[in-house]
Amino acid sequence: MSAHSRPAWRNRAVPVIAAVATVLLLAMCTVGASGPIARLIPPLIGGGAAAAVFWAVRRWRADRADYERRLTEWAATEAILAERLHIARDLHDLVSHGLGLITVRAASTRHLPKSPELGEALADIEETSRHATSELRRMLTVLREPDAAGPRSPLESLDALPEIVRAASASGLRPRLTAEPLGEVTQGVQVAVCRTVREGLSNAARHAGPCDVLVRVHRDGRFVVVSVADRGPAAPGWRAVPGAGHGLVGLRERVGSLGGTLSAEPVDGGFRLTARIPDEVPT
Repeated sequence: MSAHSRPAWRNRAVPVIAAVATVLLLAMCTVGASGPIARLIPPLIGGGAAAAVFWAVRRWRADRADYERRLTEWAATEAILAERLHIARDLHDLVSHGLGLITVRAASTRHLPKSPELGEALADIEETSRHATSELRRMLTVLREPDAAGPRSPLESLDALPEIVRAASASGLRPRLTAEPLGEVTQGVQVAVCRTVREGLSNAARHAGPCDVLVRVHRDGRFVVVSVADRGPAAPGWRAVPGAGHGLVGLRERVGSLGGTLSAEPVDGGFRLTARIPDEVPT
């Protein structure tokens, strides 16, 4: 059985019950017969039928208990797999957005003479590396000793968007946030919007370098739509720093788990990442 397939219900008592019913049907054909054998057949068949029914009930209970055990094991396995995916996404965010920013800032210092700009860039690198290292240690503690790690960081909300966009300017981007009133938005959708913005800004910093980036969040009917669009490399001689591609894969899984869609496409010399996520707040 595959680790991802739901256990099937199997009851081995059904064939026995069918066989008993067939025997009883045949026994009915002896009604009206005479002789010693004809008198012995009904008690024998009746006793056999009672024993078969007793066995079938016990077999059904055993099969039911076995099915519930297999179903519990399957549910536990699925929960573990889901948690591993969640941890993998969080680790990607730390490595891609934190250490990716370090890489971009370090690359930007190559051609800088000793100046205040160089000192600012190195300070950003130090602060970001300390934060990323601290978060990685915390997550490793969670994996080794879940009870000793304490609660996880609070989930991001839409209120974090201005800070996320502002922090991206440290990598040389010139981001601009346009957010229309969305009304009430469920927590899962808010997290997905923040992760989409982080991924889009991180990709722009790696692939386009210092450039203008527009981040837009709005509502289209029952959908919350977030897009991150850059205009392509603006600095002459900019060399892209490609990633492994896991970020978009994980983000597509996150958005898809909410029933949404994610598109990533080149637009007007640049690149645009767009997520459309259905959101219906229960009343």
